[in-house]
Amino acid sequence: MNDAGTPVLNTAAWTQVGRSRPHESARLHVLGQADYTDDIAEVRGTLHGALGLSAKAHARILDIDLAAVKASRGVRAVYTARDIPGTNDCGPIIHDDPILADGLVQYVGQPIFIVVADSHQDARRAARLANVTYEELPAILTPQAARAAQSYVLPPMRLQRGDAEAAFGRAPHRVKGELLVGGQEQFYLEGQIAYAIPQENDGMLVQCSTQHPSEMQHVVAHALGLHSHHVTVECRRMGGGFGGKESQSALWAAAAAVAAKKSGRPVKLRADRDDDMLVTGKRHCFHYEYEVGYDDEGRIVAAKVDMVSRAGFSADLSGPVATRAVCHFDNTYYLSDVDIRAACGKTNTQSNTAFRGFGGPQGAIAMEYVLDEIARNLGRDALDIRKLNFYGKLDRNVTPYGQTIVDNVIHELVDELEATSGYRARRAAIDAYNRTSPVLKKGLALTPVKFGIAFNVTHLNQAGALVHVYVDGSVLVNHGGTEMGQGVNTKVMQVVAHELGVDLARVRITATRTDKVANTSATAASTGADLNGKAAQDAARQIRDRLADYAARTWGGKADDVRFAADTVFVDGHEVPFGELVARAYLSRVQLWSDGYYATPGLHWDAKTMTGRPFSYFAYGAAVAEVVVDTLTGEWKLLRADCLYDAGNSLNPALDIGQVEGAFIQGMGWLTTEELWWNDGGKLMTHAPSTYKIPAVSDCPEDFRVRLFDNRNVEDSIHRSKAVGEPPLLLPFSVFFAIRDAISSVGGHRVNPPLRAPATAEAILDAVAAVEASPFAEG
Repeated sequence: MNDAGTPVLNTAAWTQVGRSRPHESARLHVLGQADYTDDIAEVRGTLHGALGLSAKAHARILDIDLAAVKASRGVRAVYTARDIPGTNDCGPIIHDDPILADGLVQYVGQPIFIVVADSHQDARRAARLANVTYEELPAILTPQAARAAQSYVLPPMRLQRGDAEAAFGRAPHRVKGELLVGGQEQFYLEGQIAYAIPQENDGMLVQCSTQHPSEMQHVVAHALGLHSHHVTVECRRMGGGFGGKESQSALWAAAAAVAAKKSGRPVKLRADRDDDMLVTGKRHCFHYEYEVGYDDEGRIVAAKVDMVSRAGFSADLSGPVATRAVCHFDNTYYLSDVDIRAACGKTNTQSNTAFRGFGGPQGAIAMEYVLDEIARNLGRDALDIRKLNFYGKLDRNVTPYGQTIVDNVIHELVDELEATSGYRARRAAIDAYNRTSPVLKKGLALTPVKFGIAFNVTHLNQAGALVHVYVDGSVLVNHGGTEMGQGVNTKVMQVVAHELGVDLARVRITATRTDKVANTSATAASTGADLNGKAAQDAARQIRDRLADYAARTWGGKADDVRFAADTVFVDGHEVPFGELVARAYLSRVQLWSDGYYATPGLHWDAKTMTGRPFSYFAYGAAVAEVVVDTLTGEWKLLRADCLYDAGNSLNPALDIGQVEGAFIQGMGWLTTEELWWNDGGKLMTHAPSTYKIPAVSDCPEDFRVRLFDNRNVEDSIHRSKAVGEPPLLLPFSVFFAIRDAISSVGGHRVNPPLRAPATAEAILDAVAAVEASPFAEG
């Protein structure tokens, strides 16, 4: 209370960050009023596009007869590679990815031509009428075949530390083997779509579902033979992205823009689910050959791994994906002497691309598989072997690529989860259950996560933002990140509201546009809130400082002592409503808008030696999964999952918990049900919901416990929070290894089950049969 008996606001305690607030579009989502690209009102004269796709995995095109296509109902034009005004390329790094195939097709589903018609159905129907004559060529379809043929989209990479061969000589035990981990379709609810609208003076507006508007701007400009300033790309929101709309939205944006340029009319290109899955790349599948030496206690002495991914026909983002896999092979474990090799196999399949985790999950699961085997070989609980190999706090704390870990909380986090989940008691109960249950077997696993946060490529770690304060005290924010449901807009709004001391209701956010914030990075690598939050904070802080200077000049005191909180400005004993201060400042010609910028400090990476400090910090987590497996059918069920995730000083706990839950289920799908299958002709046969099985509601555990670890980022991230987009996808490693644990019980835990991922019913039965056939199995 003040002297007058009025409550005094504690401005130090007032906050708009660190609070659970609804997603900024939650109400619109529920009411069906959130506009996606296909909901945008169509301009008069809009045509609809469809792509004509290759029927062969690898072939020369000898002839294309498009007469039937052109004669089909509603068709207005057909365009091939020769109709592209500029560069026929949409590759994000290496220019090896044509928009339309020109004389050579390299996978089943590769676009050859664009047809535009009066309706979507007319265009799609016509696209299937082309008569293409091919000369077939040999096709490579698997990463193993690519390795055998030395077929790569990029030179193989290698990271070495210490002397692995000498260390193997000192190791009393070795484990050696192979592992195959499949890929994964992003399966965003909203498919690929672009709507290109010609503008005056050679301009082109492209509204599309993309995680990287600036890259779409560059690709479209190059395809049209124009400058970037001719092209504006806009994205208000996506119905999911998961990496599939980082680089691979470029083909759709470019094709729509080319058709719009040539026809002089707006063109919408919307992919049906089957076409989307046939054309676009997925998570890279990986094949591993590994060898690890360890001592009598189970501590790793030396490690070698040779991994090759199915990159597809072009480089796309396979190089950075492989780099992140190399840098996450260690996961949470100290490896003194290592030899890590990675290759990107060139195959005649869709060019694989980014997917949530971006190679990190593929790198880390190999080490988890090895530790699981070491534990079984020694007759120890896998959790004990994992903990024995954890990075240390002050020693054993340098990664194979040379980054010192200064924020290691994995020991405390795992200890907390081990206790709160009742891991030890449940382990004993499961062992007792399995001894009396010959068919149904339960399994339990606790797996940890350490995930580096930053783009592999240092220069991408930058962001910009614009903040406008209007005369009525309302605030408009624009930044370079894109909203795909993850809540980056909500978090950025909270940051701006907190910085200006206003309620969140005063703040509104607008669509991401390349003519507002230029040269942006993709919303990827879990950096969306980190980068754009800092940039928006910078912009808002500049406005706040100007207002503080004006308030001090007007009412007295020092600008540094002015406080903004609860829609009020506290200055030299005066309490001024924020809106009043803004209106008065405008009349005094105080600038009420500002741009902001942020570049993550301290990052560096030498791609030749594969050493440096590629990550700003690490996010940690761990999960416990309990499953039951039917050893006669291969069916299984997740009974309970406990997750503990380090989000630092969370900006929005509700959003972050939701992200952990979603990532867990999505990662579980990758490792269990989501199997990609190509036939002998190279056609992807799992190209629709009827044949590709993402997890359903019934696959979620009835007992699902997710908590955030009490922590504060040691790095100066936005309000000391930590990223939460990608790292939780590694938490369901626990499900895969719980399944493996259940299968292992068939042989009394004396045999390492050769379980591949995804652990489909067929894969589970194969592993059960291998355990039962082993001479070391019981019974």
